[in-house]
Amino acid sequence: MNLQLPSLSLARRITACLLITVMPGILHAAQPYPTKPVRLIVPFAPGGGTDIMARTLSQKLVELWRQQIVVDNRGGAGTVIGTELTVRSPADGYTLMLANIAMALNPGLREKLPYDALRDLAPVILIASQPSAVAVNPTVPAKTVKELIKLAKADKLSFASSGIGGVGHIGGEMFRIAIGADMVHVPYKGGGPAAVDLMAGQVPVAFISLPTVTPHARNGRLRIVAITDSARSAAAPDIPTVSETVKGYAVDNWIGMLAPAKVPGEIITRLNGDVLKLIGQADMKQRLTDQGFDVRGSSPGEFGEVIRSDIEKYTKVIRQAGIKAN
Repeated sequence: MNLQLPSLSLARRITACLLITVMPGILHAAQPYPTKPVRLIVPFAPGGGTDIMARTLSQKLVELWRQQIVVDNRGGAGTVIGTELTVRSPADGYTLMLANIAMALNPGLREKLPYDALRDLAPVILIASQPSAVAVNPTVPAKTVKELIKLAKADKLSFASSGIGGVGHIGGEMFRIAIGADMVHVPYKGGGPAAVDLMAGQVPVAFISLPTVTPHARNGRLRIVAITDSARSAAAPDIPTVSETVKGYAVDNWIGMLAPAKVPGEIITRLNGDVLKLIGQADMKQRLTDQGFDVRGSSPGEFGEVIRSDIEKYTKVIRQAGIKAN
């Protein structure tokens, strides 16, 4: 018996050493995602709708996760720079991206992309939409879509947008094609400058974001005729949609979260559930509505289908209108 005691003591010491060595890894593996700061890439310069959404959402996620979220603005090349950075990031859930409909426009606008949006990105959730408005100078004798169509067919109207290949440009071209009118596109370097010239009477019509034009409509400096979304906006329920007059017309400027492809399914599920929970909270929903967003929500699969169908839809429009990216 005396001979076995040292052996038993030695075995216990070895076991204890092994547990000390292995336990931190076991504990780390058992901790729920996320266990460190998360980078949220925004493929736009600061200040736009997607950036506002990213910063609003990140504040709530920090409270929920108790982890830092770094909003990383990587604008340029129509969101291609930020999207490529996301695609090439590790598929561990610690690099995410907030994108808008521009991601679905790029395949039609650009001959070559350094990624495949459907293959190289994992949809997480469609968060919200930010409606675009059809606005006119107050001197334009059109208060409804029907009156605007009549005017566009009788006279060669020009329409402004925030830039070539943007959602306003696409919306205007879709409207022109749908009604069979000869309208001329006037691109600007942003929605702000387009709104300024619209109010000054330099252009009669503009397709630009609803939050951009709403303050000016309130003081009578321009008139909002309709929004381009498929449904009326919670932020402005009295404004009709173009589709109420032009059947089948819809340009939904969505904003959603994506991750690099091959991020584990359990992390995608966790992200989807957490964001869905946050945007469903009354205070968050009201805050986003006040900022001009319409809260949506979806499963990863549903969001993926939106992206796929929008790429197909807008590629046809872009080719029909002969639009090329700058």
